[in-house]
Amino acid sequence: MANEARPCPCDIGDRFEYGGLGHEVQVEHIKAYICKPSASTEKAVIVVQDIFGWQLPNTRYMADMLAANGYIAICPDFFVGKEPWNPSDDWSTFGEWLKTRDARKIDKEADVVLKYLKQQCSAKKIGVVGFCWGGIVVHHLMMKYPELKAGVSVYGIIRDSDDRYNLLKPTFFIFGEKDEVIPLDQVTLLEQKLKQHCKVDYRVKTYPGQTHGFVHRRREDINPQDKPYIEEARKDMISWLNKYI
Repeated sequence: MANEARPCPCDIGDRFEYGGLGHEVQVEHIKAYICKPSASTEKAVIVVQDIFGWQLPNTRYMADMLAANGYIAICPDFFVGKEPWNPSDDWSTFGEWLKTRDARKIDKEADVVLKYLKQQCSAKKIGVVGFCWGGIVVHHLMMKYPELKAGVSVYGIIRDSDDRYNLLKPTFFIFGEKDEVIPLDQVTLLEQKLKQHCKVDYRVKTYPGQTHGFVHRRREDINPQDKPYIEEARKDMISWLNKYI
């Protein structure tokens, strides 16, 4: 890690002032934000939050963008009522905070959300997109849930172990070249290991000059130098989902 005292330099970036086009629902033991497209569809995408939680306007903006592209988009509270990280919190306590929010212990929540999408929304083709903490969740789910047709992991921290590369369905990994959390050598190693072990389609793409959070926590209208890459990454994400769902 670049800085052990601040192991995830997720500053909140440009917090969107955004109300959202969808609404909140109760999905068994968790709450979720859901947005549906204007036309009926059997395609859905689970949107997994970053450390700032399921109510962050930026993440809801991404869910609404997916809905505008023809998907039922649902963003569940994968922290199950626990407080999200607050930008004013003491970063020295981040490690302890994270222990109670393990990105690989969310199967119970994934199960109820998949059930909800199938039974309440008539979804038959489902994918998953996640940002930061949610990117780790996507990586986990794509190795465990064959019913997920496609995944997009957006700057999810990579932990190298031999069981991390047996993806079950096509998965797209998005990274920023200047990400302080995820060094480029980790990205290179991920690509090498996927090439050796992965039996399904995958893609790893690094966007020039971009930092952690650029896809969903940076406003393109006030960051003109980054706008082409923000838009390209979002377009690539949609294209990947369209291809496999």
